Amino acid sequence: MINPFDNQIKRVAAYCRVSTDNLDQANSLESQQRYFNEYIRRNPLWELHEIYVDEGVSGTGTKKRAAFNRMIEDAKEHKFDLILTKEISRFARNVLDSIGYTRQLKAMGIGVIFMNDNINTLDADSELRLTIMASIAQEESRRTSERVKWGHRRRMEQGVVFGRDMLGYDVRNGELHINEEGAEIVRLIFHKYLDEGKGTHVIAQELREEGIRTSTYMKEWSYTVVLRILKNEKYCGDLVQQKTFTPDYLTHGKKYNRGEMELVTIRDHHEPIISREVFEATQREIERRHELHAAKNGFANRYAMSGKIICGECGSTFVHIQRTAGNGSPYEVWRCIRRQREGGKKRTIGNGDEVGCNCCNLHDRDIRDILQYVVGQVMQDRESLLQSVLGTVSDVLKSCSEKGNADYFESELQKIEDKKQKLLDMCLSGDIETAEYKKGIQRLNEEQLTLLEKLAKEKARAQLLADKTKLMEDISGYIHSLSAGEEWDDTFYRNIVDRIVVHADRTIDVHLRCVPEKWQARILQGKAEIEKYNRENQENNEDNHGNGENDEKMANQGESEPMSVNIAFSSGYGMA
Repeated sequence: MINPFDNQIKRVAAYCRVSTDNLDQANSLESQQRYFNEYIRRNPLWELHEIYVDEGVSGTGTKKRAAFNRMIEDAKEHKFDLILTKEISRFARNVLDSIGYTRQLKAMGIGVIFMNDNINTLDADSELRLTIMASIAQEESRRTSERVKWGHRRRMEQGVVFGRDMLGYDVRNGELHINEEGAEIVRLIFHKYLDEGKGTHVIAQELREEGIRTSTYMKEWSYTVVLRILKNEKYCGDLVQQKTFTPDYLTHGKKYNRGEMELVTIRDHHEPIISREVFEATQREIERRHELHAAKNGFANRYAMSGKIICGECGSTFVHIQRTAGNGSPYEVWRCIRRQREGGKKRTIGNGDEVGCNCCNLHDRDIRDILQYVVGQVMQDRESLLQSVLGTVSDVLKSCSEKGNADYFESELQKIEDKKQKLLDMCLSGDIETAEYKKGIQRLNEEQLTLLEKLAKEKARAQLLADKTKLMEDISGYIHSLSAGEEWDDTFYRNIVDRIVVHADRTIDVHLRCVPEKWQARILQGKAEIEKYNRENQENNEDNHGNGENDEKMANQGESEPMSVNIAFSSGYGMA
């Protein structure tokens, strides 16, 4: 135990905290600091190291208490010998934190004196007393949290607005007041979307290019910001609160309310910026476009190369687009998503941001041709690959060739039918209640469904064994076609391709999984460019004649360093 009147000078730290930053609490904080200064100064064997102060933070956790965490770090460096604090609730209202930190400090020889509670953590019985007092403090926090939540809920029901200013509205004394400058921007966004038929990406780009500023608490204009504004019911005069809640008073972490609590909804609560008719029409249009997009595109990775084609100029991914040629025939291209949204010319807009991208489009047919060629080169030794795969398949089929369980499953299904009939007879004779009959039938139906699935798999396995010869022939033909680059299979190429990087000069870097080489191709465009490439390639071949060098072939396959293998393709389509 540290005696305040022993004959060694102690370096003393003090810790004080208030949970809010209002004027009364600020005065309390000043009083605490003044008290500690005077209290330590009166003891000639104590010298003040520092008073650590946390203002406007909760005591139920330590994560956001910067001064407290700095005090613990200073303690680890033995910058002081003793900590003074007013009471346990100032130090921590979490039992685990209170015990954990005082134990940690005690192990370093540093005591904590809780002055109002008359506890010195270096005393023998301090931990028991501390646990009791800390538990009381934690329970008080829980009760306080419940009271605050109840009070907030009642005020929400009375129409008091909880939250901060937003685009078009200022929050003053719990009321929403229209900010006309922001309201004009809100009306413009709804007009562009509903009347002009523009998408959220286009609207965000136009707002950025026009130099229109977002509200204080919003990020820069993006499609998500625009969509949140279009969906916000406050703009038509309604107030919906309790969209988030705090499930744990100790962690203070917020969660989105997904039905855990009832929302507080007040219709026609404040002056609207747009009419209810416009707002409801906008919601219908959002839903219509969403359904149209879902029906058209299905899911994000519906194409084999979705998410794998990367722009070498801006780092964005490429998206799949369907187009129609001048003669009416459809074709498919891949385009940098930044170019798609912001335009095909890189430029600087009013606020200094760079938008647009100079990268070229890429035709889907070109991508397929290049990948089939690359895979054909990588898998040149397909005969050994084929024999390996066929051997594995044959071994699997042999292990499955023993007598199956189809008869067993059919027997068990018959037993279940018998049980169901017996249950029905018992119900009709009054031996069991209807509720018991329904419960028993439900259980037997579940067992029957499981057995039917197993029986179907068993029959499929038996059919597979019966068609063993045809299966081996199909596998052989499939591997031949894939390895020769003759057949395109989405699943195969989705799994083998790691990424494809596209550059503005139509140069393409192809990276395959588990293959160290980097393949580089260039899409040739126009007759003059093709002739130039052929001429240069012929000259290179003449220079390298007899040296075994050829840039179009893979060489030194055993090298550990990735090598670049160059190929060239003439596009069958004009590059955009």
